[in-house]
Amino acid sequence: MSITTAQIRGARGILNWSQQDLAQRTGISATSIGSIENGQTTPRASTLETIRHTLERNGIEFLGMDGVRQQSEFIKTYTGTPGFRDFMDHLYETAKTYGGEIVLFNANPVNWYKWLGEEWFKAHSKRMQDLGDKISFRITSKEGENLFISRDFAEYRWFPAEMFNDRALYSYGDNLAFVNFDENEVSVVVLKQTDFAKAFQVLFNIAWDNVAKTPVK
Repeated sequence: MSITTAQIRGARGILNWSQQDLAQRTGISATSIGSIENGQTTPRASTLETIRHTLERNGIEFLGMDGVRQQSEFIKTYTGTPGFRDFMDHLYETAKTYGGEIVLFNANPVNWYKWLGEEWFKAHSKRMQDLGDKISFRITSKEGENLFISRDFAEYRWFPAEMFNDRALYSYGDNLAFVNFDENEVSVVVLKQTDFAKAFQVLFNIAWDNVAKTPVK
């Protein structure tokens, strides 16, 4: 999702940031930011991505059209490759701190490699593996899929192909995360709500025990 000049100005207003404040946090000159906001220049997509990512990391949520608001304490959104990596960092830090059960429903490995990068994911996989028995990680993937990129730290089962799609869900700690993969974007919405996270784990366990199948090579 791209952002508009009005959203950039609005986000700065919410954060009480000057153009110089935004410049310092993005590495983009204050002059360039001023030109972007005033419509005097057309920024590169990568420049807007940097600005958006910086603002999102500081509690801003961008809505449709020109909408912008401060993120709720209990809801956080991540977008694009930088955001997806931040989300995976959050998952890891939560697992490292609290341990416990982690489940992932509807995992298509191609999406993780595409949006995180294969080398980045391998480094993530290593740190998750290093957590050892501190965590229990279970994943459902599409029936017939034999690329188990998290096999070093997670157990897999297949889910029927006709019930599979590219909308993945994580439950970890007190968090329930919805991951949406589109052709040109990845977005994650994390809801920090213990009851919802536990309720999803109950549903996951039912599917794991009664619908999912042990993979066969």
